[in-house]
Amino acid sequence: MPTIVVDVMPKAELLDPQGKAVSGAFARLGVESFTQVRIGKRFELTVDGEVTDEVLAEARRVAEDVLSNSVIEDVVGVEVAE
Repeated sequence: MPTIVVDVMPKAELLDPQGKAVSGAFARLGVESFTQVRIGKRFELTVDGEVTDEVLAEARRVAEDVLSNSVIEDVVGVEVAE
């Protein structure tokens, strides 16, 4: 069965306290390759049948209306998993 992956991230202009905590942990561990960490959410929606343009549009609508909080988050990806 195909799977649609939805990625949701905090809006860029908002503080990401989880990302900041991980970034601080990296610094304490001596990891210097990464300058910033942002943490988001990933949803996997299993489809019973073929993934059509209509199914992808419905996944996008559900992502924007249910899976994310539009005040503080952006839906950054809705795609069929490989």
